[in-house]
Amino acid sequence: MSSVPSVAVLGAAGYAGAIAAALVHRHPELELAHVTARADAGRRLADVHPRSRVPLTLEDFDPDRHGTVDAALVAYPHGASAPVVAALRDRGVKVVDLSADFRLRDRPTYDAWYGEHRAPAHFGTGVYGLPELHREAIAGAELVANPGCYPTAALLGLAPLARAGELADVVIDAKSGVSGAGRGATETTHFVSADENVLPYKVGAHRHTPEIEQELGRLGAELRITFTPHLVPLAQGELVSAYVTPSSAVDADGLRALYAEAYAAEPWVEVVDGPPGVLEVRDTNFCRISVHADPRSHRIIVFAAIDNLWKGAASQAVQNLNLMLGLPESAGLA
Repeated sequence: MSSVPSVAVLGAAGYAGAIAAALVHRHPELELAHVTARADAGRRLADVHPRSRVPLTLEDFDPDRHGTVDAALVAYPHGASAPVVAALRDRGVKVVDLSADFRLRDRPTYDAWYGEHRAPAHFGTGVYGLPELHREAIAGAELVANPGCYPTAALLGLAPLARAGELADVVIDAKSGVSGAGRGATETTHFVSADENVLPYKVGAHRHTPEIEQELGRLGAELRITFTPHLVPLAQGELVSAYVTPSSAVDADGLRALYAEAYAAEPWVEVVDGPPGVLEVRDTNFCRISVHADPRSHRIIVFAAIDNLWKGAASQAVQNLNLMLGLPESAGLA
């Protein structure tokens, strides 16, 4: 690699892609070489997303042209991402993929939830990109599968309990702003369908379910979860409320100590006393977590708040890229 790694952001016209491009553009140790888009090619990214302040022109993807960079962040939709990632990996480019195409480890599970994989030779070659759980593996990876936004918050909230063997059962109630549906869906959805409304969706069938179960299983908690997402009238932001039946009696002091120890050295996880709100983490890479014992029901309640476009997508992708390139993990994110 050159002294300053060159980076392409593919799918930069979407919400997460635009933020990723902006973060790379102002990153002190990276060079933003290319930005691509499928529908907006030929337009300046700063005209499509003025807040990005990225002056580059969006290009159609060309594997030969864009496969000359050191690394790429791919923010294409599920299914569309896999062949693009494969083309980049075949040219030796390090990739952080923001789709679900490389998150799952079991091929039949992927096929059941997403359909036939479009780059089967590369299936299973990615490292799951949650740095707080897989930092060492990410640092040595050539392909990192950036987690979904709901799994990011849910797994960070539940990981200490999973490692401690305290997840007998869990119900996850998650709420996210409308940007989680993506730019295309958001721009075609009428304002009144989301404003002053809270709406559950994909009940019992959300695609992030097997992703959460997979990673909890890797932490020692093999179980089926109940996961229900809700759309709330926010532009961005996400709150996960998890209701845990523990395997043994756990008191409030023990819970606080467990979480304090788990995240004491993590720069982007804040363990707080009171329930967090989404405004506390907006436009940041932070996850704020609080954990509470409910002695009446003998349950544990965990709250985790993130920005779905940042820690749930773009800034976590840059955090992963920093690790892959041997840069300070928080570079460009402070």
